[in-house]
Amino acid sequence: MHVTHLSLADFRSYPAVELPLRRGVTALVGPNGQGKTNLVEAVGYLATLSSHRVAQDAPLVRAGAGRAVVRASVDRDGRAALLEVEIAPGRANRARLNRAPLPRPRELIGTLRTVLFAPEDLSLVKGEPDGRRRFVDDLLVLLAPRFAAVRADYDRVLRQRNALLKQAAPVRRPGGRREQPPAAGGATVDSTLDVWDTQLARLGGELLAARLFLLRRLAPFVAESYRVVSDAAGDAALGYRSSICQEIGAGFAAGDDLPGREQLAGQLHQALNELRPKEIERGTTLVGPHRDDMLLDLGPLPAKGYASHGESWSYALALRLASYELLRSEGMGSDAEREPVLILDDVFAELDAGRRSRLAKIASAAEQVLVTAAVDTDVTEELDGDRVRVLASEVSRD
Repeated sequence: MHVTHLSLADFRSYPAVELPLRRGVTALVGPNGQGKTNLVEAVGYLATLSSHRVAQDAPLVRAGAGRAVVRASVDRDGRAALLEVEIAPGRANRARLNRAPLPRPRELIGTLRTVLFAPEDLSLVKGEPDGRRRFVDDLLVLLAPRFAAVRADYDRVLRQRNALLKQAAPVRRPGGRREQPPAAGGATVDSTLDVWDTQLARLGGELLAARLFLLRRLAPFVAESYRVVSDAAGDAALGYRSSICQEIGAGFAAGDDLPGREQLAGQLHQALNELRPKEIERGTTLVGPHRDDMLLDLGPLPAKGYASHGESWSYALALRLASYELLRSEGMGSDAEREPVLILDDVFAELDAGRRSRLAKIASAAEQVLVTAAVDTDVTEELDGDRVRVLASEVSRD
């Protein structure tokens, strides 16, 4: 799989750009702030419908424009596909596949697969759990696009339930008496929460079971990738901290039995019932996949707080390379269809010479690699290939 042409209109700093791309390595070279990352961000957006730099779509639209269009031609093992997304802040985005409108943009996910490594990925090791949850869920959706709907439905139910919890705070009456307000339509808060609890437990159990199964498959790739890219001692291992069941440590990768979605849904439903008074008091849902964390261990210690700066970079890089290897080895379609586009966004300047060389050797074997760099010397000899100059949001080839 590789992108053969990228076309942008009013995306980030680009009023318009047409960029033919080839198999192998393409290095986008130019001073910082000239638009290199905007190009690879657009490719990543077509694969995931999200940006690795911002949480909202509004910054993706060029200042003064009402919408942005991202379009790419993709070669999938000799079969061409044309992907297009129209980004319209304040309105629903629209997507097309081979010029045919899709009912929902998320149906585009899976047509193009990318693995993107950027300086922001250091937060996977050093940052808060929400970034690690997003990493797991994004990879899950790339492997099995149907989980985009599960994830969206879970988030929708969670918002509805949290809104009801905030409305359900007891009202203090004269004399100190406290009463629980009725829910909409005259129903009681408890009966309405029962409905949301059932839905949240079902969706949460499915999402949590998928996360655990994914991490068990990913763990060996992480361990091997860390060994290859790092010159430091220590074994990288994954674990999972759940808000509804016991912590699952690195041993689960060795084949321990994992709880199924029905078991997890039952545990989540029970926890929601038990915590309901506390949740009403706080106005938020206290258990579920949105409260969990992927654990990153390095030897006997957690990587966060104990790993050195270099070890943290190696771990972040290992997570992305492991994702790349997992996507290559699993999923639907032929080997060529499964292989994702590897994107390395301004990472070589952050790495020492040893890690830079080891990463380049691994990346050079990919079908398509997109690299951004401020200067030519940041791109190692192992990644010799096409060169595109980027200056003031204009592109030219050597």
